[in-house]
Amino acid sequence: MVDEGAAGTGGATGAGGEPESSDSLRTFGAVVQGLREHAGLSREEFGALVRYSKHTVASVELGRRMPDTSFVERAEEALGNTGALRRAAGCLARQPGLAAWFRRWARLEQVAITLYTYECRMVPGLLQTEAYARQLFVDELPPLGDEQIEAQWAARAERQRLLGERPNTTFSFILEEHVLLRHTGGGRVTRDLIDHLLALAELRNTEIQVMPLSRPSHAGLHGPMQLLESAENQWFAYIEGQQSGQLLNDRKVVSVLQRRYARMRAQALSLTESVSLLQRMRGDL
Repeated sequence: MVDEGAAGTGGATGAGGEPESSDSLRTFGAVVQGLREHAGLSREEFGALVRYSKHTVASVELGRRMPDTSFVERAEEALGNTGALRRAAGCLARQPGLAAWFRRWARLEQVAITLYTYECRMVPGLLQTEAYARQLFVDELPPLGDEQIEAQWAARAERQRLLGERPNTTFSFILEEHVLLRHTGGGRVTRDLIDHLLALAELRNTEIQVMPLSRPSHAGLHGPMQLLESAENQWFAYIEGQQSGQLLNDRKVVSVLQRRYARMRAQALSLTESVSLLQRMRGDL
């Protein structure tokens, strides 16, 4: 599963506590700054035009923040519609280690204020340990080369930084009990994975619920889903099958998935019950 071939908390930070930026983010930021200064606009003036704060503008220009689609489109309009920013943003989407169909969703994840994930096949990528993720990569068919595996883990670890770097984003995860009972990677990998889940469950912005094996009614039988809310309170959904994924923004479709997710939250074990189950599973290994 290449998209969920990318997760842990934390991540590298710079000397001042800011997250380290990638070369592509810094390049995009430099393009924004160059065009803004050429237009004779201060960050505050430019921010007013694109309806973002001057602090957000600064973060984008310094390569510390992934620009969302709205920022790119408004910046293009404010800076002359040269197409330069759209092309630069397109380079951001070409992230090695992520499936082509998943890259737009990965960009939206970077700026989401709410992110919901239901998974019935494996532990979600954002929650995986390195050992668990690498086992998934080793199991891929056709087989992956060493460089491909390293690229996929790097992409997954980069995505996982969201949990630590976005404390104001609400993360909710529902995972099926059977994905842990499978013991992917063996007992030690599963023990470490459960320890990791228990640690993440202590974060104020992260909720982890387990759907138990026995449930006479289950709203998630159509398969895994992800839902997110942008800073502008627009909702998106992402669903995935084998070798394909679909990003959805139709309000009626997304509304149906929201209702299913809400029902599953009620059907799954509570947060406290989920932690208790994880602790019991950990003790049985």
